[in-house]
Amino acid sequence: MNKPKVIHWFRQDLRLSDNPALFEAAKNSSILPIYILDEINSKELTMGEASRFWLHHSLNSLNKSLDQNLSIYSGDPIEVILDIIDRLDINEIFWNRCYEPWRINRDTHIKKKLGLKGIKVNTLNASLLWEPWTIKKGDGTPYKVFTPYFRKGCLLSDEPRKPLPAPSNLDFLNDSKKSLKINDLALLPLVRWDIEMKPFWNIGEDGAHKRLKEFLDNGIANYKNGRNFPAKPFVSKISPHIHFGEISPNQAWYAAKDKGNDASIDHFLSELGWREFSYTQLYFNPELPKKNLQPKFDLFPWDKDEKKLIAWQKGQTGIPMVDAGMRELWLTGAMHNRVRMVVGSFLVKNLLLHWHHGERWFWDCLVDADLASNSASWQWIAGCGADAAPYFRIFNPVTQGEKFDPDGEYIRNYIPEISNLSNKYLFSPWEAPQEELDRAGVVIGKDYPKPIIDLKLSRQNALEAFKSLKKVDD
Repeated sequence: MNKPKVIHWFRQDLRLSDNPALFEAAKNSSILPIYILDEINSKELTMGEASRFWLHHSLNSLNKSLDQNLSIYSGDPIEVILDIIDRLDINEIFWNRCYEPWRINRDTHIKKKLGLKGIKVNTLNASLLWEPWTIKKGDGTPYKVFTPYFRKGCLLSDEPRKPLPAPSNLDFLNDSKKSLKINDLALLPLVRWDIEMKPFWNIGEDGAHKRLKEFLDNGIANYKNGRNFPAKPFVSKISPHIHFGEISPNQAWYAAKDKGNDASIDHFLSELGWREFSYTQLYFNPELPKKNLQPKFDLFPWDKDEKKLIAWQKGQTGIPMVDAGMRELWLTGAMHNRVRMVVGSFLVKNLLLHWHHGERWFWDCLVDADLASNSASWQWIAGCGADAAPYFRIFNPVTQGEKFDPDGEYIRNYIPEISNLSNKYLFSPWEAPQEELDRAGVVIGKDYPKPIIDLKLSRQNALEAFKSLKKVDD
């Protein structure tokens, strides 16, 4: 007797282990595993350049795991899927849910059209510990503050499901007639900047598990405090692996819990919780990437200085801690979380430039560019989001550098042109006396820019601008 023929549609679950939809699809069925590059429904939310780089290599890794049986397509998924079903006589499809608003709308449409054709659609959860609609306050409304969301909502709810093994004895279908090659998707840039980025990452499911193991063996013991120091190896760096589904949050959750229950492990689990909180915000506020959660910010007097924005993007502001972070982003596709807060605060509070500029730049440059986390984080730092940083919290990039990069290792790594400055002046080179600059071989304004703003004055201006919003509340 022939096995039923089914489709498993890979999306943001580019792995074999702990893949609920794949696990179910593999039960007594022959599977056509597919990936569809959808740049039609995504519109302005089409993946940024760094994400496309990651996806290229992640698909190659997945295809290798599937013994080169991954069928690749590009276009509108409903048209692709209907064509496959008609040609290969398939009447059932499996996929894991996505939670971005445009994907929810697209998938709802696809389910309806397939249902009308008698195609059974099976959807499961592979990318969140808790479904967004399951964690609510007692009155049935979503949480707006993280700590009660996580401590009272998530941790007192059902435990996340235990990870599943990879299905064994997969029986594959083939669509050699229509399937593309991964290179046909043209995910890599024409100007090959990605060649320099690639060595920083081990992309794919195996690399994800190796990265998590390395962190749990050598980094998590110092995570709670050590994660604030950007030159130290005390962060997990698994965010892009989770975003593309090379590893599940469930696998990370239980692997960490297996290590014990100390403060650092609890803090790491709460960071996984922040990701969940971001998805909850996006689910209940579909316009999160564009619209201030606090409407009073619609009246905020943002500046529109293009030169300052470009200086920030290029890491040429003349403020070393900011520039080091922006250069790390450009070179590696990632940025240390402490530094993300510093550069974000500098953009929206010192430069008074709209958080949309930061959100869009990070969307293009981050390998872990995630619509929920990116949007929620930028709204947080701007003060207009859920559980947001108060308006008077303005990170001083000089004191942040002195406190969290005390030896200057991080700054010297990304700004070698000022590496010979002593620690006393490394964080504020514009204050260095001439003899110090001469000794270090640094000419401010030539080797390294003069600061594009006065930090003290810009802080005062920011406080005045943010105070103007209080009048809206009065």
